[in-house]
Amino acid sequence: MSDPIIFHADCNNFFASCECLERPELKDVPMAVAGDPENRVGVVVAKNEIAKRYGVKTTDTVFQARKKCPDIVFVPPRHHFYSEISRRVNEIYLSYTDLVEPASIDESFLDMAQVTRQLQTDERALADELRRRVREEIGITISVGVSFCKVFAKMGSDYKKPDATTIITRENYKDLLWPLPVSELFMAGKAAVAAMGKKYITTIGDLARQSQESMHTLLGKQGDMLWRYANGIDGEPVHPFGEEREIKSVSRGRTFKRDLVTEGEIKTGLSVLADEVARALRRHNLKGEVVSVQIRRPDMSVISRQTTLEHYTFLQLEIQEVAFELLRQHWHIGDPIRALTVGVTRLSPADQVIEQVSLFDLTSGNQRRERQESLEKLVDALRDKHGEKSITLGYQENKEIGVERGETRR
Repeated sequence: MSDPIIFHADCNNFFASCECLERPELKDVPMAVAGDPENRVGVVVAKNEIAKRYGVKTTDTVFQARKKCPDIVFVPPRHHFYSEISRRVNEIYLSYTDLVEPASIDESFLDMAQVTRQLQTDERALADELRRRVREEIGITISVGVSFCKVFAKMGSDYKKPDATTIITRENYKDLLWPLPVSELFMAGKAAVAAMGKKYITTIGDLARQSQESMHTLLGKQGDMLWRYANGIDGEPVHPFGEEREIKSVSRGRTFKRDLVTEGEIKTGLSVLADEVARALRRHNLKGEVVSVQIRRPDMSVISRQTTLEHYTFLQLEIQEVAFELLRQHWHIGDPIRALTVGVTRLSPADQVIEQVSLFDLTSGNQRRERQESLEKLVDALRDKHGEKSITLGYQENKEIGVERGETRR
C-alpha cells in the first residue's frame, strides 16, 4: 500500500500579508499587526519580513517591538478581512480535493494522493502550482510541506519560508529533521523541552533514538506522543472540508485595561469569563469536569492550574467559584494580574453524562445545581430573544478594568 501524500499549506506572515494587499506601501517598511495599546492588548500577532529581520517576534508587546525597531508601523487587526482571504485561499485548495482540513485561519492540511494520480504529476510540481496560484490569484505567499504524515508535513512547511516547498520522505526525514533542536518538534512545549534537556535529549534525533518506554517514564502520555512524532508515526487522516470536529475544550481569556489587584476585581474578571465559557458549553450541549485558570503576570509570565470536579458542569456559577478557589490557593491576592483565562475540559454531551450522586447530593447539592441550571438556561433564552446585552449573570460593571454591563462576547 502506498504512503499518503499530505500537504500542509501555511500562509506566510498571514495577517501582515493581508494588510499589504490593500496598503502595498507597507511591503517596503517594517510593519506589524498588533492589538489595541489603549486596552493593553498591544501584542504583535503578525509581522512582515522586514520587521522580522529587526528581531520583532510574534507575542512581543508593542513596547518591545518598538524598542527593537523604532520605525516600525503598527496596524490594528481586522479579523473579518483575514477570514475572507482565508476563505479564498481554501477555495483554491478545494478546486483540487475536498480533503482540505483547515488547522487555523492561515493553514490547512490537504490529502493529495488521489490528485497526483489523476493529474499524473508529482507532489513537488503540484505544491509549486499551489504556491503559484495563491501568489497570483490572491496576492500572498504560502509555504508547503509535503510528507507521508501530518506532523512531518507541518514541520515541512516550517522548514523553509517564505514561498517554499519542502518534501520530507521516509528516506530523508532523518537527515532533515533529526539534527534540529527538540524544541522544533511539533507539540514539544517548554516544560517538556526542559525535562528532556536534563536527560541530554537536545535534538529531535536524540528523542527518536530513545525507547518509547523511557519517554513515557519521563513525560507520560506526552512522551509517547513526542516519540511517535519524532519517528514519523502519525496515522491521523486529513478530514473533509466542513466536517464537524469534536470539541475537546472551551476557554475564554482577556487582557484587562489595567492590572487586577483587589479580590473584587479578580472576581469580576473571572465571572465574565466563566459566563462566556458556560454559555458556549450550553450552546454545544456539553458539560465538563476539569476547570482551569491561567494567570498572566505584568511581565507576561504565566501560571496555570486546574482541578477535576466530582461531577460534570456547564454552570457559570460553579465554573466561577472553582476558578476563584484555584486562584486563591495558588496566588497572593494583591499581586497584579494582567490577564486571565478560564477553561473547561474533559467534555461529554450534557444529555449523556451519568453522575454518581450521594444522598446528600440528592437533598442539597444536586437540587441546587438543578435550580441553577434552570436559571442559567432562562438567561440564555432571554439573551437569544433580546440580545447578549439584555442581561448579565453574576458580575458587576467595572469600566476601569474593561468590563461593561451586558458585554458578554460570543
